Amino acid sequence: MRHVPKWALVSSGCAPAVLIGGWAIAARLEGPAYDPATETISTLAAYGSSGFWVMTLALAGLGVCHLLTALGLRPAAPAGRLALGAGGVTACVVALIPPPSSGGSLRHGTVTAIGFTLLAVWPVLAARRRDGAPWGLRPAPAVAATLLMLLSAVWFLVELHLQGAAGVAERLVTAIQSLWPFVVVASCLRHRYRQDETAPT
Repeated sequence: MRHVPKWALVSSGCAPAVLIGGWAIAARLEGPAYDPATETISTLAAYGSSGFWVMTLALAGLGVCHLLTALGLRPAAPAGRLALGAGGVTACVVALIPPPSSGGSLRHGTVTAIGFTLLAVWPVLAARRRDGAPWGLRPAPAVAATLLMLLSAVWFLVELHLQGAAGVAERLVTAIQSLWPFVVVASCLRHRYRQDETAPT
């Protein structure tokens, strides 16, 4: 099995840090008028918002992190790596087409939905059915991760429709999606370390 380079641990670990740090700083710049429990991350990235530039850089940074991780995640199935990389591209595109300061945006919403979908299905597409695969690339954890992402995305859509805690739901699903690549990379590196330990000398 091909190995994961150690730099992939950095790129995958930076993804949640960049995203969560971005929305935290942007919300602070926006001030008390912004309610993170009910308002979405897209509100922070909208034209005219105080944290626009921070959230735009965070989304672009997230996309670059996912692209680099997809390149380094060599033990994963090609379809999963492609989906993760494409999810990174959509994050960069979302940064390039922020929503307007008021009202919705079909382009922004469409690209965001595509990104959510790609980042939700990549764990299943990346899974390996062979014996001895790293934990993060085994079918059971991969299916569980995808189901968790899809369920949290459905919760987000429900809260958005009901005008409820959409901000909380969106932060949950995006946090899970940004963190899972790190979990997979870490499991691959741990798997390699254990193989090296047990290899005959």
